[in-house]
Amino acid sequence: MAKKAAFGTTFALNAGTALANVTSFGGPGISLDTVDVTTHDSVGAWEEVVPTILRSGELTMDIAYDPANATVKNAANGWLALLVARAVTTFVLTFPGPSAVTGSGFVTGFEPSAPHDGALTATLKYKLTGPIVTP
Repeated sequence: MAKKAAFGTTFALNAGTALANVTSFGGPGISLDTVDVTTHDSVGAWEEVVPTILRSGELTMDIAYDPANATVKNAANGWLALLVARAVTTFVLTFPGPSAVTGSGFVTGFEPSAPHDGALTATLKYKLTGPIVTP
């Protein structure tokens, strides 16, 4: 089984330029909801469930924040502009290899951090909606 380094992973919205200065990616987690269908005559009194909705999760990215960077600022197709617009976007999360996860979602978060003894950073959040295509 081949092993891969994460270095070189990218995230782009609306077939545009990859988000700049990403230091870490988290997610998107994918999960399956279930509902309990246990009855009084379930064999051995074991819980029984059936699958329901697939949950596409949320992607988080930590960045070295540059307020002037076009991929983040509140200007055409920048992260902050898309957050305010509340518009659905398409995305491509590309892993080294290359392989990619694609789909649609919404920019849902921007949280800057400016410690007195550290770098200017931000955490960005992106909520997926609908089906995703995975490698």
